[in-house]
Amino acid sequence: MKNIKLKSLALLAGSLLSINAIAAEPEYTFKLHHMLPPVSNAHTNFLQPWANKIKADSDGRIQVDIYPAMQLGGKPPQLFDQTRKGIVDITWTVGGYTPGRFPKATVFELPFIPLSARITSMALQEFAEKEMQDELADVHLLAMHTHFPGSLHSRNKAIKTLEDVKDLKVRTPNKIMADAFGILESNTVFMPVPSMPSALSKGVIDVATLPFEVVKPLKIEELATYHTEFQGDRGLYTQFFIFSMNKKAYQDLPADLRAVIDANSGVNLAGFIGDAFDAYEVGARGDAMKRGNTFNTIEGAEFDRWKETLAPVTAAWLEEMNKDGYDAQRLLDQAKALIEKYENF
Repeated sequence: MKNIKLKSLALLAGSLLSINAIAAEPEYTFKLHHMLPPVSNAHTNFLQPWANKIKADSDGRIQVDIYPAMQLGGKPPQLFDQTRKGIVDITWTVGGYTPGRFPKATVFELPFIPLSARITSMALQEFAEKEMQDELADVHLLAMHTHFPGSLHSRNKAIKTLEDVKDLKVRTPNKIMADAFGILESNTVFMPVPSMPSALSKGVIDVATLPFEVVKPLKIEELATYHTEFQGDRGLYTQFFIFSMNKKAYQDLPADLRAVIDANSGVNLAGFIGDAFDAYEVGARGDAMKRGNTFNTIEGAEFDRWKETLAPVTAAWLEEMNKDGYDAQRLLDQAKALIEKYENF
């Protein structure tokens, strides 16, 4: 009987120790800041699962607190610098919000370069590891990725041909797409994603260039009920994102916890993010269809017309990058080769 009691006490003590270990305060708490609402795909299917995994893999020693919708202040274009300067520990942001800062990565934003988010994200991450050490030297890169190739979402006009976008006010996500729609004689307007619902409702823009993954959380499908998709060997465009950590915050971690961060970074993380964006795209598109919105497709001969008409955008990019001292053709060839690699991965 005495032995049973001792064993019971030992088990109880062990249980209490386990509970205390689980409930113990984390050794490191990091702030993760981003621009989208907590209902967004990025928050619910990428950032929160990533934070949860970091906590689990570190046995609770690392806590990542997420602050969506710019809750910690500033504007979306300032997010990268918030990480760089240590204002926050980790940020997720759009690279194109700071034009000219990450010129090499813009090769992935050229017209008719991307495939799925998974394929293009893994290609971009490997590209970044090889080519972008200088551009990212001031932060610790966790992953770069892209969204699913974007579509056009129009307030009151179906877009079926090149000519249909002439004179429309088109929200473009980056400089390259602004150049592209400039060729198409659209009036281009740049603005961060959170500003678009208001801009559409007030007629500041007529068309939003976006993946459906962003359309859903911002309820763009209620404001822009005409959708135009591109079906061919490549998507119209994509946009690159940077998920980064303050360099000192990373370096100050002990080696075993740096290893936890490393195990949840890189090409595998880029692939995980890409999968989340690809999967959400399907559901978000389905929601717009259920509303009875109008869908049109650019394909066949019309798709080829778009490719031919927008080819000067790539030619201009090559010329500009060469002028700035880059081997532009090599970067373009490498981006294409990496996309092909991960297409067959």
